[in-house]
Amino acid sequence: MQDSVPYWPHAPMHSLSEQGVYMVTAGVYQKHFLLNTPEKLGVVRGMLFKYATQFDWKLQAWAVMGNHYHFMAASPESAQTLSDFIAKFHEYSAKKLNQIDNMAGRKVWHNYWDSHITHQTSYFARLRYVHQNPVRHGLINNATNYRWCSQAWMEHNSDRSFINTLARFKTDRLSVPDEF
Repeated sequence: MQDSVPYWPHAPMHSLSEQGVYMVTAGVYQKHFLLNTPEKLGVVRGMLFKYATQFDWKLQAWAVMGNHYHFMAASPESAQTLSDFIAKFHEYSAKKLNQIDNMAGRKVWHNYWDSHITHQTSYFARLRYVHQNPVRHGLINNATNYRWCSQAWMEHNSDRSFINTLARFKTDRLSVPDEF
């Protein structure tokens, strides 16, 4: 008889067997808008950068909103470090957010979902999705002006031809956990 991991419908499965680009989404516990100040949004974005660097994940896109975040990153040689990266990022960002709000011990993060991106079309569509997520959620009309996402960074660091190509990718049919 072979031992197998049972399917558990209340938590996403993290299948991190291959090196590559992953898209990650996580939500604040009970979808509360805890990231409700520029300071808190900055804390989460800063810690995302810190722990991505510490675990050698190369960020390619990010968006931090009031009750969730998305990012895309290229893995190091072992994609299995993602769970440690996220665990540390969630632990220390939660502690800092709770310190700011004087709410010691409060549960901040719910869970996270990851997807290994294996097709170029899927990669470009998801990259655009993450860059434009603040617009999708009605936070701003132009993602370039939202300080906690990577749209302005991408426009500053990419060729105009790449930016124009990315803008043509449709995102309305993507299956991304984003019911926030």
